[in-house]
Amino acid sequence: MDTVEKIVEDFASDIAMSSFSGTRLRDMIRAIRACKTAAEERAVVRRECAAIRTSISENEPHLRHRNMAKLMFIHMLGYPTHFAQMECLKLIAAAGFPEKRVGYLGLMLLLDERQEVLMLVTNSLKQDLNHPNQFIVGLALCALGNICSAEMARDLSPEVERLMRSREVNTKKKTALCSIRIVRKVPDLAENFMALAASLLKEKHHGVLISAIQLCTELCKASKDALEYLRKNCIEGLVRILRDVSNSSYAPEYDVSGIADPFLHIRALKLMRILGQGDADCSEYMNDILAQVATKTESNKNAGNAILYECVQTIMGIEATSGLRVLAINILGRFLSNRDNNIRYVALNMLMRAITVDALAVQRHRTTILECVKAGSHVKDDVCHALIVVLSNASELQGYSVRSLYKALQAYGKQGSLVRVAVWCIGEYGEMLVNNVGMLDGEEPVTATESDAVDAVEVALNRHSADVTTGAMCLVALLKLSSRFPSASERVRQIVGRNKENVVLELQQRSIEFSSIMQKHQSIRSSLLERMPVLDEASYLVKRATATQATISADKLALAVTPGGLKLSNGVAKPPSAPLVDLLDLSSDDAPASTIASTTTPNDFLQDLLGIGGVSSSTAGVPSTASTDILMDLLSIGSSPSQNGTPVVGHPGQESKPIPAAPEAIDLLGSLSSSTPVSEIKATSALPQAMDLLDGLSSSTSVSGLEKTAHPSITAFQSPTLKITFDFKRQPGNPRETTIHATFTNLTSSTFTDFIFQAAVPKFIQLRLDPASGNTVPANGNGSVTQGLNVTNNQQGQKPLAMRIRMSYKANGEERLEQGQVSNFPSGL
Repeated sequence: MDTVEKIVEDFASDIAMSSFSGTRLRDMIRAIRACKTAAEERAVVRRECAAIRTSISENEPHLRHRNMAKLMFIHMLGYPTHFAQMECLKLIAAAGFPEKRVGYLGLMLLLDERQEVLMLVTNSLKQDLNHPNQFIVGLALCALGNICSAEMARDLSPEVERLMRSREVNTKKKTALCSIRIVRKVPDLAENFMALAASLLKEKHHGVLISAIQLCTELCKASKDALEYLRKNCIEGLVRILRDVSNSSYAPEYDVSGIADPFLHIRALKLMRILGQGDADCSEYMNDILAQVATKTESNKNAGNAILYECVQTIMGIEATSGLRVLAINILGRFLSNRDNNIRYVALNMLMRAITVDALAVQRHRTTILECVKAGSHVKDDVCHALIVVLSNASELQGYSVRSLYKALQAYGKQGSLVRVAVWCIGEYGEMLVNNVGMLDGEEPVTATESDAVDAVEVALNRHSADVTTGAMCLVALLKLSSRFPSASERVRQIVGRNKENVVLELQQRSIEFSSIMQKHQSIRSSLLERMPVLDEASYLVKRATATQATISADKLALAVTPGGLKLSNGVAKPPSAPLVDLLDLSSDDAPASTIASTTTPNDFLQDLLGIGGVSSSTAGVPSTASTDILMDLLSIGSSPSQNGTPVVGHPGQESKPIPAAPEAIDLLGSLSSSTPVSEIKATSALPQAMDLLDGLSSSTSVSGLEKTAHPSITAFQSPTLKITFDFKRQPGNPRETTIHATFTNLTSSTFTDFIFQAAVPKFIQLRLDPASGNTVPANGNGSVTQGLNVTNNQQGQKPLAMRIRMSYKANGEERLEQGQVSNFPSGL
């Protein structure tokens, strides 16, 4: 009754004060909204702030709550209101509920935990937490749960613990939510709330249950002891909660589209996933209720789908039985048949993780998954590139692929992504199309002549919707068909020649170069236009990831990054972030910085179009060679990297080998006439006797046969959770280069996921990281993850190897970070 009387008195006071000079909140809002310009708005705000300052200085307590309401609105508009912070404390110290309500609201809006003024409110909060009025206690709990600092959390934790035993439902709910903030600020206090949080799971009120489950989830993240305690004392309560809410009758206060309290469902399932991860006993206890939720929940409503999705995540995250996992994957299969693209998207994402657990169960839904590939005609370039990599590796399917793509090209010629892949396949495997090579069982033969194959590429080239990339790929395909189909060579030359005056400079340049190859270099054309070698998928991923990598400046470190996750294999480089550059503090060395960067020359057709060329390593300060071997560029047979000014000739799948500079070989088109075969080129002192321009290395040179020198293994890093060992191998021909085989072993009982290894070296060392064997490190040392590192010490013999490493991973859903310095490398490296 006192509260009601106070509200009536305040209302009467507002009416009585309307004749005062200060405007009411609604009048101020109306004046601000009537402003037509920002200047008018600022003028109104300045006038109101001046009136509030005057009221504060004259100490008018009857206007204090109105002034605070106006200040909160001014604060939301973005204007400074720091001058009235003490007014919040005065309102909080008042005796009535209305003043305290406005004061606490202003406290939460106008202040944060970094304000020193906040320390003055601790005593008022303590008094209000012990107030007999539950509504005032609720105000104090709301404020404490929003803005409390670590010091306030320690001071007021005993009062919060006491209130958690209250009989009032609203007080229990707000206390649990306030405890979440306290545990986040001071994790050491988690043990004080473990038993209290477990006891709240016995309540019947859904609001208290949701708050208690959220508190239990936060406790599991904050403390391992709390996780073990809740595993022993909360599983039974969670199972009971899920069973009751699943079997409960209709309750209008909890019903959402016919589903009983989906929010409580989802919170309980998330906590079950945390408790059951890596614990077989807890997982076994959950199996029955998870199966019940998965089978009884309706999937024709969004609320039901949300529960089913969370149930699937829980099943795949704990040590569930194989039958339960099959049930979860079948639910995802039903999601794929849903017309809502959002549901299909989350199902596909979940299946990507599920395939590593139970590939056979996912295979049953292969047809449905393939149907999802048909959502529209837009396909990302990465998908086209990946398909080309797959086709180059599947030799038994190349004939079938080129025939299928040829038929698809005739039916769907306006789809740019399809045209690119089809044109590439026709250029590479045109003879398989014409001769029906590699027919599969039950496949119908395709009737296509050499002229038909050329027609298909010509139509794609001349289509008005073709972009520059498609046109360039068509010209490459025509060049290759001129070698595969000698009878159509003249026609191909005419088609290519028409683009010599193309307005697109890229196509004009290619046309001129290709015409020169077909007219002046008949003797070497067949060798130049051989089928591309098998494309290595790992190298492709590295190339794609490093294509956009920013080059670190000469005074910074050469840093290699290997992210984990589903999109890229662990070990693929990404652009380093700013904090990662400071991983090493070794910038005082005098040696010039060297970086590893990929370069793609303008003349490199397949590198440009497919993003799968060679990698060029160059020492900083030495420009790359401008006179690139144009024939090798066009067909991606090799690259022309330079190291300290020395050209390097490489062959796909082999190591690059430096050779002396050859001035005579700079202009290949000028030095090789159509009547001069390659075999008659005389070797000079600048070009070794056994060197072949097309093969890079002679048959007498064996790269793979080089003997390797081994060094003792070392423990590069060891903590209570992780152990890293390095094995070393060095090639006698290059004492500066060392291959390191890193092994990562998990010493804990929890599996590490999303494992990322990062390394940084001084400027005088070059570092290259190969893709890791995986991004999940099994628990208890039951298996390991391996990764290769290649280091080149440019001051070998003068300065030893030095490396700083950093590892990040997730354990029990919690992100962790470890780092250290490796300084015990064997001598001589």
